Amino acid sequence: MIQVQNLTKRYGNQTVVDHISFEVREGEIFGMLGPNGAGKTTTMEMMEGLRDSDEGKIKIAGVDAKKQKKKLKQQIGMQLQSTSLFDYLTVRESIELYASFYPHSQTVEELLVAFDLVEKEKTWVKHLSGGQRQRLAIAIAVVHDPKVIFLDEPTTGLDPAARRSLWDIVLKLREEGRTIFLSTHYMEEAEILCDRIAIMDHGKILALDTPRELIRQLATTSRVEFPLIDRAYDEKFSTLAGVKKVVRLEKNLIQLHTDQLAETLQDLIPLANSYQFPLDGISTRTATLEDVFLEHTGKRLSQ
Repeated sequence: MIQVQNLTKRYGNQTVVDHISFEVREGEIFGMLGPNGAGKTTTMEMMEGLRDSDEGKIKIAGVDAKKQKKKLKQQIGMQLQSTSLFDYLTVRESIELYASFYPHSQTVEELLVAFDLVEKEKTWVKHLSGGQRQRLAIAIAVVHDPKVIFLDEPTTGLDPAARRSLWDIVLKLREEGRTIFLSTHYMEEAEILCDRIAIMDHGKILALDTPRELIRQLATTSRVEFPLIDRAYDEKFSTLAGVKKVVRLEKNLIQLHTDQLAETLQDLIPLANSYQFPLDGISTRTATLEDVFLEHTGKRLSQ
């Protein structure tokens, strides 16, 4: 459904999107995961025809996104990172306004029901909550029944309940057969929603696969974390059973990557007793997308 080849964007001497290539399959939720400034929004804006690229090719639903921008707009729907809505229009009036821009559109009633906005149809946009505004923004994005939907960090700033409500809407859009391109910096969001994920940082795609496969590709399956200011013992941790890698994190946390969790702990406790350093706050867990990101970038996404 989407083909991107060698896509590049520069501002002066700075390359913000650096020769990236990928494909998005019909009917999938494809996620672009990365921190603010990674190049996600610039990539989406070039795909949407809102920003010109310096190099590369983009084809969406058979349309050349660079040469056929008018035709492209009939095929895609967009929820921008900062969607501007008219404060003194009601929800119904907002949907009617955007529907009038297209020769064919879904009915207002269908959209009010689908996005749980029936009770708010006569409410001014300025009086909507953050979650309600986002649901309205996505309703407007699909008013013309597009094949492909772009959602640029749709849950940023929402409380957990509103975020999960929006996740349900995104999953429902996929059930309808739409292809969804989603950018996010929330690990949980990417893992729950996306069929495949591209990890992006500094304008480059560092890894691309299903969430499960990205995690499986890690050299180790478990993590042991505990706070330890003294770095004198770091080299000794690499000799513990099962430990493949020792990583220093923020806040004086040390992280041991292991594929033999029980054996690592059995060795760690006597080591701590022998050298008399505390294991207060120790935790263990299986590897996650956060670890995938850390593996490829050397930092946590939350940093």
